[in-house]
Amino acid sequence: MSRADNEKSLNEVHQKIDPSKAGSKWKKIFAFFGPAYLVSVGYMDPGNWATDIAGGSQFGYGLIWVLLMSNFMALFLQSLSARLGIVQGRDLAQCSREVYPPAVNVTLYILAEIAIAACDLAEVLGMAIGLNLLFGMPIIWGVLVTLLDTILLLYLQKLGMRKLEAFIITLIAIIGGCFLVEMFLAKPDLHQVVKGFVPHLPNHAALYIAIGIIGATVMPHNLYLHSALVQTRKINRNHGSIMKSLRMNNIDSGLALNIAFFVNAAILILAAAAFFNTGHHEIASLQDAHKLLAPLLGSKFAPILFAVALIAAGQSSTVTGTLAGQIIMEGYLRIRINPVVRRLITRLLAIVPTLIVILVAGDKMIDQLLIFSQVLLSMQLAFAVIPLIHFVSDRDKMGVYAISNVTKTIAWLIAALIVALNLKLFLDSISDWIKGTNSLAVQMLLVLFVVLVGILLLITIIYPLMLRRRARNISVHGNVPHALITDGIKPFARIALALDYGDNDLIIMRYAMQLATPETELLLIHVVESVSARMMGSEADDYEARKDQDHIDEYVKLLAEQGYKATGILGFKNRSAEIARIIKENNCDLLIIGSHGHKAALDWILGETINSVRHMIDIPVFIAR
Repeated sequence: MSRADNEKSLNEVHQKIDPSKAGSKWKKIFAFFGPAYLVSVGYMDPGNWATDIAGGSQFGYGLIWVLLMSNFMALFLQSLSARLGIVQGRDLAQCSREVYPPAVNVTLYILAEIAIAACDLAEVLGMAIGLNLLFGMPIIWGVLVTLLDTILLLYLQKLGMRKLEAFIITLIAIIGGCFLVEMFLAKPDLHQVVKGFVPHLPNHAALYIAIGIIGATVMPHNLYLHSALVQTRKINRNHGSIMKSLRMNNIDSGLALNIAFFVNAAILILAAAAFFNTGHHEIASLQDAHKLLAPLLGSKFAPILFAVALIAAGQSSTVTGTLAGQIIMEGYLRIRINPVVRRLITRLLAIVPTLIVILVAGDKMIDQLLIFSQVLLSMQLAFAVIPLIHFVSDRDKMGVYAISNVTKTIAWLIAALIVALNLKLFLDSISDWIKGTNSLAVQMLLVLFVVLVGILLLITIIYPLMLRRRARNISVHGNVPHALITDGIKPFARIALALDYGDNDLIIMRYAMQLATPETELLLIHVVESVSARMMGSEADDYEARKDQDHIDEYVKLLAEQGYKATGILGFKNRSAEIARIIKENNCDLLIIGSHGHKAALDWILGETINSVRHMIDIPVFIAR
């Protein structure tokens, strides 16, 4: 784990793609396309399927207008997110950290992590269900198999951003192709489909499904994600280049999110044609939908296409949660951790609750869990949308690229609609919980929770306005010093050299001689790692230990001949722990260590010393190469 002092969003792929270096005019245009496709997969993940199937089977074509409205909201908000990333060069999480107080930022970070966990929950369940439908694999084993996504994602990231985008676009094409065929098989009533675009909500159950659809379509973590992904494109910082980038990314968003709308609409229409029109009004289960497609549509290929599309949707969506998790952690907390660990954290936050539900309640609760995950996403949405509107409205930071008053009005109307719908569902749910318990303590805790959420919402809305009036200037990295402080600078008294008796040793000693003064003592460290040494520690007196002592004595002699004070110490057992122990016991003030020359999987196999040691000591580490 390390502090993300470099404030570039997704630093490893920041500005890695340069559209200006593409060959033809069309290649330059297509070089901008890609970020929105990574975002769009979150809009067609398995969580959408649950809400779309539930909506189509219960209310026929009646909720298509909700999908259309959600798609418009998604297009609008994602364009604001892209604008923020392109103009400010910072993502939504980084901007939030600059503006809001620390306590509010930590809360917003936790809410964002909950949203990512809810999204990943849908992906885990979707993949598991798809594997169950296609191969008969038990759901619980399918959930565990999704851990392998970690390896796939890391491999794709190593191939580069364009390869990752191409992989995602391929999966989107598979999903779209499967549902295009399904639509021909279902033969929906086009007249009823058109009537479904007229806004209406039959009852409270329809409201619950509608909010779930909004939560599944307009995802809070996608707003963080898009503001970072657009920064993978390198653009000149002049007005013409920025405006071109804004236009290209709007086109990219329009194409990608309309594909997502087609997929969601196809699922709802398929559910309406296959289930609602045949009297199967209670189908909300992906398993039941898969089972009934063949007899109702008269084709054995329909359920196979359904399962293939479901697996592709679950697999493609897994990318968004991981990248968004990295963005919010680095943006809000300025902490950067190993991508493997980050991915495992995200996935385990989804897998553990899923396994508990399956073990306690069985497979029958899976689809309710899917719908609940989408409603949970929707309830987090206001805390991402409101800051986003504030940031793109700020003329001090956005300059001429701040949104117009008309755009701002539309944005706040969308935010108000989201808040109103979410508050109604939230308060209804809390009211039901209060009525369902006789415990006064629980009731008071629920009321307190409502009050705290209300306060957080008010702070999210009001605080940036107050801050703007005070014209407070917040620095990302802190203030630049006016002068360098040279008092108290002393030469190194004792430099530790970590030696492995390889080619790096001479390089390490050469750097040590450059940094040392006549008064500096050089402390040579080597760790004996023979079997005897690992078992017996310093009591080991095997051949390797004796030869290692001879070797370090020779090094000490060579340095003494050059006029340097040197001492050699052998360590035993654990390499990193021993180096750190010897450094602390001898009060060293600098460590010079050689680069081991291997990475990735070999770090896990052969051991990786530098990062381990530097977290155990509090002195500078010089890596000799």
